[in-house]
Amino acid sequence: MLTENRRFIVVEGPIGAGKTTLARLLSEHMHTRLLLEDADANPFLAKFYHDPERHALPTQLFFLFQRAEQMRGLLQNDLFQYGTVSDFLLDKDPLFARLNLSDDEFRLYREIYHHLQPQAPRPDLVIYLQAPVEAMMDRIVQRKIDYEQTITLNYLTRLTESYSQFFHHYEAAPLLIVNSENFNFSGQPGDFDLLLEKIASMRGGREFFNRAD
Repeated sequence: MLTENRRFIVVEGPIGAGKTTLARLLSEHMHTRLLLEDADANPFLAKFYHDPERHALPTQLFFLFQRAEQMRGLLQNDLFQYGTVSDFLLDKDPLFARLNLSDDEFRLYREIYHHLQPQAPRPDLVIYLQAPVEAMMDRIVQRKIDYEQTITLNYLTRLTESYSQFFHHYEAAPLLIVNSENFNFSGQPGDFDLLLEKIASMRGGREFFNRAD
């Protein structure tokens, strides 16, 4: 059983990489708790995409408090009895802050972050989904979420580069880097089965999962 040594799995990646879809599939397959970032609950998010400079700080702080609270609840519950699959990694929160905030705002964010001292359990596995920026932009357009339609190719490119730099140095948990461009985990059961086989065969460290065709 995958859940015997994968009690806490995190799926991460830029907007449009497919992390929430994959997290749902893994949670359903493994019969675990599903922990999702609730972007719709953030009252500043739509405003941020229309006017980033004005609304970046409240948007970021709302997500910080939300994610910290979700992780606190996870630590207080029986993580190891039920297992959990999440579509966000608390450690990457400063990534968005550094990308979107001015220097003064980022200093304030860091002070709040250190004062809050958010804690999260160490993942047993992090799955980092990659895809070309153009492919992710196409997915964003196709899913027709109103506030996402103002996302620019430039912003998505900078976000993707930030993710790449973050996970280049990430060593806090076993990491599986997946190029999701040529996989359809929700529409092609065989693709999902291949991923499950790859997860089951991992022995820690950093591994890659790709298909050229």
